Amino acid sequence: MTETTPETARMTADVVLFGEHEDRLYVLLIERGWDPYAGHYAVPGGHVDVGEGTVEAAHRELLEETGLRVDTLNLVGVYAAPGRDPRGRYVDFAYTALLGHLPVPTAGDDARAACWVLVDDALSTSVKLAFDHERIIHDALHTAL
Repeated sequence: MTETTPETARMTADVVLFGEHEDRLYVLLIERGWDPYAGHYAVPGGHVDVGEGTVEAAHRELLEETGLRVDTLNLVGVYAAPGRDPRGRYVDFAYTALLGHLPVPTAGDDARAACWVLVDDALSTSVKLAFDHERIIHDALHTAL
């Protein structure tokens, strides 16, 4: 019988924040400051701290990376496929919200930049998205709208 070592997974929380302006839908993205995927765009998010819930982590990461706060976040889904992160096994809890405006983000923490991008542009080949964030944005569209 072959012994196997249990796989350790880390937990993360992401926020797919949508905003509307002049009847157009935007998504808030950050530019990653370091590897993996340095220079690629991603939805704001990061590690869940010890003793912290996933929704609290999502609120904290949104604030740290963009300077923005929202009142309510809705769960999009849990993403845990092997290989979704080159650093190892990560289980991501993705949340979403829809704003009727585009508040000005301020990049912070490990975000090189933070900006609103038209959803159609974000999901095109012209924007390099990190990890499986294209799928998460697609899924969030069905939750938020």
